[in-house]
Amino acid sequence: MTDSTTTPSPVVLEAWFDLQCPDCFKALDDVRALRAAYGDRLDVQLRHFPLSKNKHAYAAAQAAEEAADQGQGWAYAEALLARTAELAERGEPVLLEVATGLGLDAEEFDTALIDGRHLLTVDADQAEGQALKITGTPTYVIGGERLDGGQSQEGLRARIEEIADRLLAG
Repeated sequence: MTDSTTTPSPVVLEAWFDLQCPDCFKALDDVRALRAAYGDRLDVQLRHFPLSKNKHAYAAAQAAEEAADQGQGWAYAEALLARTAELAERGEPVLLEVATGLGLDAEEFDTALIDGRHLLTVDADQAEGQALKITGTPTYVIGGERLDGGQSQEGLRARIEEIADRLLAG
């Protein structure tokens, strides 16, 4: 028996990002628009797929996990993606500057990067991404469909909306 007052579960959109990837920064416009359009009916989940060509992406993924533990995962990811060129040039000090700028516990942040407490989470995401045959970022997974934005983001938001609408309609 179902209760008609129960709100349906949100549709999950996995956003597979490399936090040193300029294309992922551009993709934030789509993520923001989707959040605005769907509100709590769409659960946008940040998944990590640091690319080997981006020297600081792996540490950035760990940093984003610490930010999530401190309650600001997406805010951190967005702030860091706005500084991809600086991250590429200056490296890990940028990770701590972004954390401090958001009012996060910088000391705890630094400790997390040193002690590697988020390594397993990032490694698990990367392994799952490889199993899903993700090769570039940004890539989205919604309703079992993989949408690759690494080559072009043209039409991706419309495709995500089409799938989300279908899933929400039941």
